[in-house]
Amino acid sequence: MTRIDRRALFASGAAAALLAATGASLADTPKAGGTLRLAVPRDDSLEQVARGSVFDTLTEIAPDGTLRGELATGWQTDSDARIWTFDLRTDVTFHDGAALNVTDVVSVLREVGEAEALAPESVRLKLAEANPGLPFLLADSRFVITRDGQGVTPLNAANGTGCYKVERAEDDRHFLGRRVPDHYKTGQAGWVDAIEIIVIPDPRVRAEALRDGYVDVVALPESDDLKGLRGLRYHPGESNMALAVAAHVGMPRQIGREMLDDGRIAERWWRA
Repeated sequence: MTRIDRRALFASGAAAALLAATGASLADTPKAGGTLRLAVPRDDSLEQVARGSVFDTLTEIAPDGTLRGELATGWQTDSDARIWTFDLRTDVTFHDGAALNVTDVVSVLREVGEAEALAPESVRLKLAEANPGLPFLLADSRFVITRDGQGVTPLNAANGTGCYKVERAEDDRHFLGRRVPDHYKTGQAGWVDAIEIIVIPDPRVRAEALRDGYVDVVALPESDDLKGLRGLRYHPGESNMALAVAAHVGMPRQIGREMLDDGRIAERWWRA
């Protein structure tokens, strides 16, 4: 098999899809501890961030735009980019204590092509058509790895391998995730002790919650209620704020193309 360079693939165009975060003034070094609180509209925002907190994928796109392995430690393909082999981590457990099994990965990859286990730490995937960009596709939240292909819903019973375990969840209303101790990403991601997501339908009330210190991050607030306030930062900017962020929140200099950092806020953001 011919190994396809992962960085070169990403440089082919995916990097242009990332947006630079504006107004970053905090140190780049993440800090551990605290609870990060988000206020979001009644759309798919709660599920997006909760899913990114609770589940992992085989690959992920880092804040700097680099494609890297998550549950996969490496991958190879043939010259036609139709037959792929993925090597899996061996230090991963689900939140219910069960170890990640190659069959869990096979169950998900069968949504893409013909998948089979080659060994306890290796899986092969055969595609109907060539796809050199497959590793990017598998970073999408549609392909999170679940135990025995059980799926991701209901959210209050979600069982993943991510940095945060569900402590309490109500669909379209509230989510509280608690950091998993001794997670395989400890020291590299999952900085806050807990992440809380609150659905507030009214954009004015969301803005007020941030202004009064009840939350740390707001998605799609009423911008007129926040413009000109000192100590806040905005993404992508004050004139078109998709996110408003308190000064004590740290975040990477780049965030993903989706408003909520591709659902990875719990892993990538922190409290200063």
